[in-house]
Amino acid sequence: MVLFKPHSKKTSNDENKQQKPLKDIMQQACKSSDFHQFSPVGKIQISYYKSQINEDKINRYLIPQLQKNIESINKLDDIKNIIPFDDVKITNDTRNVETNLIKGFVIIQLKNIENDFILVNVNNGQMGHRLNNDTENEFSVVGPKVGFVENIDINIHLLRQQVAVTKLIIEEIKIGTVSNTRVAIAYLDGVTNPRQIETVKQRLNNINLDVVFDSSLLDQIISDNSNTMFPLLLSSERIDRVTYAILMGQVAVLSDGSPYVISGPSTILDFFISPEDYFLPWIIGSFFRIARICSVFFSIFATSLYVAVLTYHFEVIPEKLLEPLVMSRANVPFPPVMEVIFLEITIELLREAGARLPAKIGQTLGIVGGIVIGQATVEAALTSSILLIIVALSALASFTTPIFKMANTIRVLRFPFIFLASVWGGLGIIAGVLLLMGHLLRLKSLGTPYLVPLFPFRMGNFADSIIRSSFLYTNKRNTSLKPMSLKRYEPSKDKEDINHEES
Repeated sequence: MVLFKPHSKKTSNDENKQQKPLKDIMQQACKSSDFHQFSPVGKIQISYYKSQINEDKINRYLIPQLQKNIESINKLDDIKNIIPFDDVKITNDTRNVETNLIKGFVIIQLKNIENDFILVNVNNGQMGHRLNNDTENEFSVVGPKVGFVENIDINIHLLRQQVAVTKLIIEEIKIGTVSNTRVAIAYLDGVTNPRQIETVKQRLNNINLDVVFDSSLLDQIISDNSNTMFPLLLSSERIDRVTYAILMGQVAVLSDGSPYVISGPSTILDFFISPEDYFLPWIIGSFFRIARICSVFFSIFATSLYVAVLTYHFEVIPEKLLEPLVMSRANVPFPPVMEVIFLEITIELLREAGARLPAKIGQTLGIVGGIVIGQATVEAALTSSILLIIVALSALASFTTPIFKMANTIRVLRFPFIFLASVWGGLGIIAGVLLLMGHLLRLKSLGTPYLVPLFPFRMGNFADSIIRSSFLYTNKRNTSLKPMSLKRYEPSKDKEDINHEES
């Protein structure tokens, strides 16, 4: 595993060992216009960042209590017993003061005591956070619509609502030499394999970044292989998906400021499973899951097969299809590979433009732009109408992937296969498949093979992989995760109705 280290860990630790004098910290803070420092009473000094704290708590509870009991205050313990706040601590560590000051703590000092301070948590944690927590990118028609938000405390609260047991363990660390971002590890005690927990902890503790903007950065850094386009850890904004991962014995990582939670170890089939599969009858859910997996193969190989057949393998085209295919390409001056590349790039441009524009404009651009450009390219004889249909279906098939990161991988995979097909035809596609399988066989997620249960073959894990079996047969966790407890629940096969006696 390759970790990104922008600067030496040893240098960072040496800097942290040297405590700054409080005077230097305050002088630096005073340069900011939102930093306030005053004395509500003679012998007490209060310091805080106005933009980070709840001023109502200070004006209504903190200052009146200090003014009311000023005569009885002789030491810091007296202040701690007077003020009506839970998160109050006395410290002499100026590093702790500097870190908590910017996080929304108030520093209280007695002027006759220089080396000890009181830290009071009056952070306004709700400021700036969105109130709506509907899932936007992983929407489903059936099932809950509630997702995570950018506040880690709210996310932990939402997670504990779903997993309401004391076995749910939350361990918190801080990452980022500048941001001091709160990162939480969530797992089920007695279920999740301790080796996987320790692996996640070790990889997170080895991270040495200045700012952690999103959990996606953590995803890339703690992954087993950073030189692959395949996502090795599942990233989701849905509470039900993360809850299911934890119940199965996986480890979840939450980052403050990010609405996405990453979980692992993950397999390649996990990225094609939609939570909606469990909210539908198992036969319907299995059908949609198989259709989803088949659409991935169609999306990757449809255009490359078109190039291979029209360039090298005319003999495989049925006679009835040969005439319309020739007619559609009669006036096209470009070889098949140029047609395909032109249309694929056009589709990608439309998709990127639609994603970057406002929602209403983006939808209009996608529909109108696709129709207008498609019709114009066919009439201008830049491409054939049959290829236009194939490319459009290929783009639609890629949209069926529930996880956006895997959908991006599928979009990129099409281009190497197109080039291989243009050079060696069907042999090039086969060579590409062999190279892709060799790469997938080497991938691991937190030490677990990426292709489980396909390779290594695990028959017991097929109950909830390619198909979604009945709940009678999905009561066991995946053996590839090596959970401490294999069974999730005891299925009841008795369905006897209560017979009401007729009066």
